[in-house]
Amino acid sequence: MSQLGRAPPRTFSHVAVLMGGWSAEREISLKSGAAVAEALRQEGYRVTPIDVGRDVALRLEEVKPDACFNALHGRFGEDGCIQGILETLSIPYTHSGVLASALAMHKELAKTVMRAAGVPVAEGKLVARGEALERHVLAPPYVVKPVNEGSSVGVVIVGEGASRPPRSIANGGALDEMVMVERYIPGRELTCAVIGEFVTDVIEIVPLKGLAFYDYEAKYAPGGSRHELPAALLPDVYQLVRKYTWAAHSSLGCRGVSRADLRYDDTAGGAGGVFCLEVNTQPGMTGTSLVPELASEAGWSFGELVRWIIEDASCSR
Repeated sequence: MSQLGRAPPRTFSHVAVLMGGWSAEREISLKSGAAVAEALRQEGYRVTPIDVGRDVALRLEEVKPDACFNALHGRFGEDGCIQGILETLSIPYTHSGVLASALAMHKELAKTVMRAAGVPVAEGKLVARGEALERHVLAPPYVVKPVNEGSSVGVVIVGEGASRPPRSIANGGALDEMVMVERYIPGRELTCAVIGEFVTDVIEIVPLKGLAFYDYEAKYAPGGSRHELPAALLPDVYQLVRKYTWAAHSSLGCRGVSRADLRYDDTAGGAGGVFCLEVNTQPGMTGTSLVPELASEAGWSFGELVRWIIEDASCSR
């Protein structure tokens, strides 16, 4: 957990920024990609934005970039698929590699690895969506979420006292038939990031507008949440969050930048513990995104952050 040093000089010249794609997070990826592309241009790179389609390998062979900044979110971009294509093409790329990306994206497998590394995770089970609709597979309150999505897509909170599971669990669309059902952890929403070997400060996220949790709107709508940085936590709790963030990142084999989302149960009669919910291997880079905010707190501009990320690009990650 070293200190965050100066951003490195440019060694790559031509960067392709991969964005868009066809996941449920396409619109956010386009925003992340546009912000990254502009920042890279300001840093002196030649930039080719690519709205990723299923012909992405052909596009990359035409463009011939020195490296790719992966600004894709969700499936195909964050689950090891695009990483495998870039490995095959021998194009250096940012963020985590094939295995770490696939592992972190699968919430059940990621929890198994993190638990083995000593990172507390919420009790839960993987069940068919139909079973989660028929009966309470855990005693309420609990959370139902897709096993392979991000940005709180498809997340349903089943409140205490609910007589039966809500029909909204069925609104999976193209999401997996299998869902993760896990114990709802009350308390405070926290996030912390890793940049290289540097563990950032901790943000507490307070959803606004009457939102129940840090959902899609709270993440991306202006004014959807309030960020308290640094989070007002007792020193031992603060350092525990940072410790678990690093342990989660390293146990999953992540590279470059990742962000851990955690809950701290400080409620009356609560467990008083810190629990890691998930690790994001492709954190957002929009105007309301958390990693740029955490980097700024550490003294880095947005341009310095994207320059560090692209200069960290490689294959065999």
